[in-house]
Amino acid sequence: MLTKSYNTIIIGGGAAGLFCAIEAGKRGSVLVIEHAEQCGKKILISGGGRCNFTNINTKPENFISRNPHFCKSALARFTPQDFIQLVTKHNIAYHEKKLGQLFCDGSSRQIVKMLLDECAEVNARILLGCKVKTISKDNEFVVETSQGDFQSNSLVIATGGLSIPKMGASDFGLQIAKKFAIPVIPPFPALVPLTFSQKEKKQFEPLAGVSVDTITTANGMSFRENILFTHRGLSGPAILQASSYHSIGQPLEINLLPETDIDAELQKNRSSTAEVKNFLGSYIPKRLAEAWCERLNISKQVSQLTKAERELLSQEIHSWKWTPYGTEGFEKAEVTTGGVDTSALSSKTMESNTVKGLYFIGEVVDVTGWLGGYNFQWAWASGAAAGRSVG
Repeated sequence: MLTKSYNTIIIGGGAAGLFCAIEAGKRGSVLVIEHAEQCGKKILISGGGRCNFTNINTKPENFISRNPHFCKSALARFTPQDFIQLVTKHNIAYHEKKLGQLFCDGSSRQIVKMLLDECAEVNARILLGCKVKTISKDNEFVVETSQGDFQSNSLVIATGGLSIPKMGASDFGLQIAKKFAIPVIPPFPALVPLTFSQKEKKQFEPLAGVSVDTITTANGMSFRENILFTHRGLSGPAILQASSYHSIGQPLEINLLPETDIDAELQKNRSSTAEVKNFLGSYIPKRLAEAWCERLNISKQVSQLTKAERELLSQEIHSWKWTPYGTEGFEKAEVTTGGVDTSALSSKTMESNTVKGLYFIGEVVDVTGWLGGYNFQWAWASGAAAGRSVG
């Protein structure tokens, strides 16, 4: 087939790729190659179908990378307010849920439509269901695909991470990096539920569905959010956040009652004839109170508690040390840590330091945001950075 030329080819029609196309289209001709039958599949399922499209509190501290400074330039030059301006331009109603998280009032489809409309405005061409076969570079990049061969001055890799493979996620972007001798930080699941051992599964099975407000700490990072007991392990916002910082074999520390000193309450009520599990059940979910008393073999009235039992109960409530057996893997992970090593890229443009015209953006790069709209903001910011540089 005849090779068609573009100023920029972008591989990946997700959040980062589409946003890059919008900016790149202002500078020259753009082709977006998407292997799926529609763009933005992960956008569509995000935020329970309402797309948590940014977080107004976005700071570099909300991101994990081997180089914590790398994300600063892109985030400073495309802010949440910049994206909100675009959302407002398209008359998309939104609301702040909590902790700075912004969601569509309607549907995440509005964000995908907005991105596609903006791409159309700059005449960015989008090929759907298009598989990339090979990529090579002489003076220009040549991309051979199932729908023809294309060449360009600039090539942007926006293929995402390995999370949620059923949505089509793969390590294709990392393979491209390796082909061009660009270093890669090994990828791991992040924002992912953590699992129980077989013994713990039996022990905690009655708690499946119980949610409780906590302070959960991993490697010195603490998150005040709910945890959720499941049949397989622990999930919920606090666990997902902590999972990005957790090291295999290391315990998490979980405070199951952040607002109240249970030791002080037990001492204040030391003459109470209430069963300890019932007393505790007025502070934390009843099933959790019963399970904790059973774990600690405490089956008596508050008035009968020894000092040692009271202190043990307090410690296990306020400083429960739990070592996860593992994670639920990329299948359940919201994002991927690791990826293209930031030391190999320009923080200002996302361009490779060694291969002129080759860019990496979004989740394929070793920059991972917290839960709550931060990863979308990285997609927009890194996409804008590359889009303003290509051509």
